[in-house]
Amino acid sequence: MPKAADNTQKRHPIQVVARRTGLTPDVLRAWEKRYSVVEPGRSEGGRRLYSDEDIERLRLLRRASRAGRRIGHVASLSIGELAALVREDEHEDVEPRPAATVGEAGAAELYLKEALAAAERFAGRELEAVLSRAMIALNAQTVIEQIAAPLLQRLGESWSHGDLLPASEHLASSALHRVMGKLIEAVEPEGSAPNLVVATPAGQAHEFGALFAAATAATEGWRVTYLGPDLPASDIATAARELGAEAVALSLVYPLGEVGVEDELKELRLALPPAVPILVGGAAIPGYKEVLDEIEAVLLGDMADLRGVLADLR
Repeated sequence: MPKAADNTQKRHPIQVVARRTGLTPDVLRAWEKRYSVVEPGRSEGGRRLYSDEDIERLRLLRRASRAGRRIGHVASLSIGELAALVREDEHEDVEPRPAATVGEAGAAELYLKEALAAAERFAGRELEAVLSRAMIALNAQTVIEQIAAPLLQRLGESWSHGDLLPASEHLASSALHRVMGKLIEAVEPEGSAPNLVVATPAGQAHEFGALFAAATAATEGWRVTYLGPDLPASDIATAARELGAEAVALSLVYPLGEVGVEDELKELRLALPPAVPILVGGAAIPGYKEVLDEIEAVLLGDMADLRGVLADLR
């Protein structure tokens, strides 16, 4: 008679678990770190390994989350209790969740519409809840590029046309700042990882390009130190040296071609070790092209460029 399979044996790598549960590796690591939802084993090389029981538990937790349950409230339930709760929720749920009925891009558009509506109603908690649900249901980069960035852009356009109060844009900015900060914290790598310092130089107060870059780098396995906006070159360089950063990333958005910013960029290059590259993205790059060429900055057109450069640096 064949021996019964041991469903507690830790044998599945995180990529298999992600495929079977629909959760991204980013979310898996975040839930483990913050809520101890499962306790993976380790291979001889230190890779996470999961059991069949872990996978079933994670599947149930994802279904509970998509029904509106907060992971912190259900993480301690047994598999049996989770299964009963999920059956109850799905029996009562007459309105399908976005990601369950459409593809990733379609789900992102639905979450974006929900987020816009919440911002326009000044519903700050609802807005943050929408963004948090999107982080669980979708790939982190999808949330950054197809929800967070378009949300700010559309709100800014509505405000400039007089169709929206500035308070709605400020509310959305605050919610996005909190959610991106939680993401960066949740995916902080274990053990050794390359260090990246992210900021905007003095004279550049618009920070969301830098914040999105920081979140992107964090999901790519970098240990990120986000310093915030409008910082003198000397402060950025000091932080990079103290942390042993492998690279510094900057966002340049506005104003275009201001002399003070050019001086800050030159000073930063001189203050950093020659081997530490300066990565620069943002809409204002054309206005600083001459000085960026002079300091041999690595120019980034979008987050895909950033991911490619970070992969090369690793």
